[in-house]
Amino acid sequence: MDLFLYGTLRHPRLLDLIGGPGPAVAEPATLPGYAVDRVRDSPLPMIVQRDGSEAEGLLLRGLSAEQLDRLDAYELPFGYVRSPVTVRATAGELPAEVYLPPVAQAASGDPWSMDDWFAEDGEVTLYAAEEIAAHAPRLSGEDLARQWGMIRMRAYARARAAANAAPATHRRTSTPGDARVLSATPPTGGFYKFRQATLSHDRFDGSDSGPLPREVFHAVDAALVLPYDPARGLVLLVEQFRVGPFMRGDANPWVLEPVAGIVDAGETPAAAARREAEEEAALGQITLHHMFDYYASPGGSTDYFYCYAGVADLGGAQQYSGGLEEEAEDLRLHILPLAEALALIDTGEVNAGPLISMLYWLDRNKDRLTAAPA
Repeated sequence: MDLFLYGTLRHPRLLDLIGGPGPAVAEPATLPGYAVDRVRDSPLPMIVQRDGSEAEGLLLRGLSAEQLDRLDAYELPFGYVRSPVTVRATAGELPAEVYLPPVAQAASGDPWSMDDWFAEDGEVTLYAAEEIAAHAPRLSGEDLARQWGMIRMRAYARARAAANAAPATHRRTSTPGDARVLSATPPTGGFYKFRQATLSHDRFDGSDSGPLPREVFHAVDAALVLPYDPARGLVLLVEQFRVGPFMRGDANPWVLEPVAGIVDAGETPAAAARREAEEEAALGQITLHHMFDYYASPGGSTDYFYCYAGVADLGGAQQYSGGLEEEAEDLRLHILPLAEALALIDTGEVNAGPLISMLYWLDRNKDRLTAAPA
């Protein structure tokens, strides 16, 4: 069977990652009576019937069953339907199939551009495709659809990491090739991912480290907020059950933490911080002050935290519930004086690293924070 591609899969690297190796040959082709528009409020393309138009694309000829299964897994679970069409190719008019978009999908009416898509979303899409391609056995369509949100979040995290221009006034300046992945196992896990890898890196004396077996936990970026009321000297802490301390055998797995949550795909860390303050603590009016960003456990995890102080009016109840029921959040919120919260570090009741560091930052910088929003 031959397949006509009109959108992002025409990108050679993306097609190679998603379709995989095989006998297929791609040649230019067009689909009469159709046009490729941009999806409304999205950088993605959609093909629409339009008299007098002709959609440009690629005709994949000689697809193997494996390649077609891989492409179907990338398209069909998201509502696309493979349908028969007649395309114009070098050899004339030929039968083929095309992925038609979901019925509910709406076109913007503007023509879609491969260059505009790649500038807006291409890097993240390729990062996501690399994770998809690394799985063995490959993800089924159902698994891919279920994991798609987290895959995209990790892809955005990679893009933010690649763009990070953090200073190197004391540490060494890194250049491409200073560290290398020699081999890696396929990722495992349905929400977060785990991989074993063998690495090497340049040593400080210029020699090669040699093969280093390592294991890494692939998480996503998170935004953390410590709500603070400067007029009253109060902070808000979140209490919830945590599986990490529980599985470690901690006598008390209920932990005091800041407001926190995953940075969604396409969302900025600051926007995530505001959203989480609303969802977890019902703080719709909050002024963010950036504290710092850091790796939570750089020895074996990609976890990266964006931390903010959130100036707000905390004059309400001293203890109340929060969180989203659909996310199975069972939160208890505590409002207490900053000095009391700091004292809980000394007693050990506050034992989560992010909250400890954020409380100390707040104590050092509280005098310069502005009043709570009206």
